[in-house]
Formats: sequence, structure tokens, C-alpha cells
Amino acid sequence: MCKRGTEAFAYFRGLFAADVSFPHSQIDMIVLGLTGSIGMGKSTTAKLFAEAGVPVYDADAAVHRLYEGEAAPAIEAAFPGTTANGKVDRNKLSARVVHDPAAMKRLEQIVHPMVGAARQKFLNAARQSGAPVAVIDVPLLFETGGEKRVDAVVVVTTTAEIQRQRILARPNMTDEKQGAILARQMPDAEKRKRAHFVVDTSHGLEPVRARIQDILAKAAKMQPRRS
Repeated sequence: MCKRGTEAFAYFRGLFAADVSFPHSQIDMIVLGLTGSIGMGKSTTAKLFAEAGVPVYDADAAVHRLYEGEAAPAIEAAFPGTTANGKVDRNKLSARVVHDPAAMKRLEQIVHPMVGAARQKFLNAARQSGAPVAVIDVPLLFETGGEKRVDAVVVVTTTAEIQRQRILARPNMTDEKQGAILARQMPDAEKRKRAHFVVDTSHGLEPVRARIQDILAKAAKMQPRRS
């Protein structure tokens, strides 16, 4: 697996692994879980939600911040030589844990509490701002059971050919890396079956913007359902 996939998988497993409860004061804010397989256009869709004024929690960016600061000392203690200048060297960490389930579990145990705290801080701030809807952007939402802790799931999709073109256009991407990443992800068809809303990114930005407005209008009428 590529280094980004390794570090993210540990993080995303932790993102919803702990039973993080929501304060009662947050119950009137609808939380949407945004997910989608690699190459589907999820990151662009997240930016368009933010463009529409919705608070968006980027789990991928959050794990990078943790690895560049708060998580580094504990990771260095557990895996000596995997940090430099106070930041995790993701190449070295990936090499250390990718083929070692016990090491991966130790990594998860380090990041889980930090992940939960960062996510809760975001939700608290979004609620206090008066936002009626917030978005949690998590690539492995279904794979980690995270759909139970949001009010509705938005799945981003596109055609298989467009997906493949987008993936292989990424720097240093190969068919082998693509296959390893996809092997960790639930098939797109299954995600779409489980989704409350589907966003198709095959036809440009304007249809996506229109779909987001439709989703937000419907979300405003929803009742919270997360556990």
C-alpha cells in the first residue's frame, strides 16, 4: 500500500472506532458523512460543500496535522526512527507497520484518542457557530462503521473509466497501488446502495453544486438519527 493509504487507514479506522457521544446541545445540528472511493471526486465535492457555507471536517487533512505535530512524540516512542524534526516520516512509518498487524494496532491505539478529540472539537465549534448542517469527510466511512454516527451519508461516485483516469493521473500512482487502495475500500455499488444521497461527479461542477443545494434543503428537514 502507498504511504498515504497506510497512514490514512490507521487514522480512519480510529475516526469512528471509539464510541464518541454527542452532547445534547448538538442534537439539532445535522451531521452528514461524506464518503466515496478514490478518484470519485469526493475532495472536490467537499470543497463545494464548504463553498456553500457548510462547515467541513477533512479527516485526511486532520491526520496529516496530527502526524506533523501532536502524534509525533508518541509515534516516535512506539516506532523509534520514524520521525524527524518533530514530524512523522510517513515513508518510514509505512514501512514499519504496513505488513505488521500488531504494529498497525499499536499505531491505531496512539491516534484513536487524538482523532476523537479533533473530530469532537470540530463538531462543537460548528454547533456553536449556529450551523444547521456540518459535513464529516471520511474516505473509509462505511468500512469503519462511521455511518452509525452521522445523520445521513452522502456518497460521491462517477463512472469506472473516469475513476481510473483520475487515479492514474495522480503523482507516482500505478495500477498496483491503485489496486491496493481499492482493496481496502467497499465497492462503489455497495456504497451507493447504503447512501442517503448520491452525488455524481461525471458531468462537471455545476450539476454537483445543484445536487449539494438539493441535499442541504433536504437535510434541513431531517431529524437527527446518529447514535
